[in-house]
Amino acid sequence: MFEQLPRPTIFAHRGSSAHAPENTLAAIELAVRQNADAIELDAMLCADGHVVVCHDNTVDRTTDGTGSVNKLSLDALKELDAGCYFDESFCGERVPTLNEVFEAVGQKTIINVELKNDSTPTDSLPKKVAELVKKHGLSERVFFSSFNPIALRRIKKLIPEIPVGLLALPGFAGAWARSVWGRWVPYQALHPSIQDTTRQLIQRQHRLGYRVHVYTANHPQEIARLYRWDVDGIFTDDPLLARRTIESEERTAEASST
Repeated sequence: MFEQLPRPTIFAHRGSSAHAPENTLAAIELAVRQNADAIELDAMLCADGHVVVCHDNTVDRTTDGTGSVNKLSLDALKELDAGCYFDESFCGERVPTLNEVFEAVGQKTIINVELKNDSTPTDSLPKKVAELVKKHGLSERVFFSSFNPIALRRIKKLIPEIPVGLLALPGFAGAWARSVWGRWVPYQALHPSIQDTTRQLIQRQHRLGYRVHVYTANHPQEIARLYRWDVDGIFTDDPLLARRTIESEERTAEASST
C-alpha cells in the first residue's frame, strides 16, 4: 500500500486540524478537499464498545463536555459539541465514529488509524478496528500506527497484509522504539517525533528497509528540512502549508539541477 503514496507523503494530522476542529468529519473532509495525500486520525473505544475518533482520553479539551471517553456511551458522546471550541462556524460538529469516517472518505483517501489504547493494551480495539476495515473493504486504503506495541502485534495478526507504523514517544521515553529493540514490533514504518528526527535516523531506517513518517511539522523550515533529508512522510496540521513548502522545494531543486 505504501507504494501508491507520493514521497514525501503529506499526512493531514487529525484531519486538516489547523483549519477545522481536530478528528471531526469537518476536518477530515476538508483535508480531502485540500488534496492531502492521506489522513491521520485517532481511534479508541467508548463505554459501550463503539470505535470513536478522538485523541485525548477525555472529551474535556475538544468538546463542551467532560469525562473519560471510555466511561461515556456513544449516545452521550453524540450529544456533545466538538466544534464550537474551535470556531463558532463549526458549532454542531460531533465526535465521529470510525464507521462514519470510513463511510464518508474511506474510498477517497488513505487513512492512518492510530490505535489509542495505551492505557488498556489488551482491550478489543484492534479486533473492532479490523472488523470495520474488512466491512468497508479498505485493506488497501488503511494502515495502522500506535505507541502501543501490543496493539500493533495484535492487529497485524488479524490483518497481516496491512502495514503498521511504530510511533516513538519524544525523547528518552521513545529511545527503545528508535533503536534495535523497536524491531520486536513487526512495523514497516517508524513514526518519530520531529524533535528526535535526524538525517542519520532516516538514513539508518532506509538502510534497514523501513519508511520514516515524522510527526508533527507545522513550520515551513521544518517541512523543508525533512524534504531535504528524504523523509517518506510528514504529519502536519496544515496540509496546505506543507504542500506549498514542498512544491517550493521541488522548484528550487529543479532549478539548481538545470
